[in-house]
Amino acid sequence: MAHGGLQSLRVAVMSDESGWHVRRLRRALLARGAALVRCLDLAQCGVATGASRHGLVLPGFGKELPDAVIVRGVATGSFEQVTKRLTVLHALTALGVPVYNEARAIERSVDKAMTSLLLRAAGIASPPAWTTECPAQAQRVVLREAAAGHALVLKPLFGSQGKGLQLVGHVDGRFVPLPSLDAYGGLAYLQRYVPPVSAPGFDWRVLVIGGRAAAAMRRVSSHWVHNVAQGARCEAAELTADLARPAERAAQALGLDYAGVDLIPTPDGPQVLEVNGVAAWQGLQRVTPFDIAQALVDDLLDRKLAAARGRLSA
Repeated sequence: MAHGGLQSLRVAVMSDESGWHVRRLRRALLARGAALVRCLDLAQCGVATGASRHGLVLPGFGKELPDAVIVRGVATGSFEQVTKRLTVLHALTALGVPVYNEARAIERSVDKAMTSLLLRAAGIASPPAWTTECPAQAQRVVLREAAAGHALVLKPLFGSQGKGLQLVGHVDGRFVPLPSLDAYGGLAYLQRYVPPVSAPGFDWRVLVIGGRAAAAMRRVSSHWVHNVAQGARCEAAELTADLARPAERAAQALGLDYAGVDLIPTPDGPQVLEVNGVAAWQGLQRVTPFDIAQALVDDLLDRKLAAARGRLSA
């Protein structure tokens, strides 16, 4: 798409905070000639079927729809609140607005059980995982895995940034039982722990944009949790085919326009741990030479928006 066709472009950046990421996206959109870039909190958006032809309430856009939407964040809330926020994104897609990433893809990525199922269905190497509401069944999984010498990571099903993770099973030569699941919504999502191959340990974050791996970094930490939010150190990493291929396939399996794919080294090659559909990239930007926000915006405008406009003119 030529830059000249974007002077009237109006874009909504969905985020519950107007921080570093939103500023970078705004700058990149304005650099491409966008006329209006507005940060919207999905908590402030809603449905009013009699107020406009489309039935949505989008502050700052009146009775019109944005030309495109970038989802930077979906704030936590009650089940009902989050459902309403995703309803707004679903409706925008149904109304023909390019949404980057779409609600369906975000739902797949935030649900770790669904991610595990889709990775397995696509034949992508990933640690074995179990999900159950039954504490006795979950404890049997922990006992069976511990007997085989394995530890398991207990994770919140919808968690992020390495928060709420616990090791259970065979941990440092002793047995650690499953704790109460009350803090986990009465649900156990368990993923087999992959021991580090070096000291300190590390994993990789690979950013996939428009179906192609664009950048990679190592997240290094003496702690077994390697999230940057938990203090891991970011290091530049070569984007090898062994990293790019599974990351691209993982993003495709979940239907994501862009994704932060976390991979862990194993003696048999990298395995995909998690796929993030609302991925932060501040740490990655520090060790990446190109402007990530600009690459995301270029992919949205040149691929997704161009395809949407092509369908309208066909």
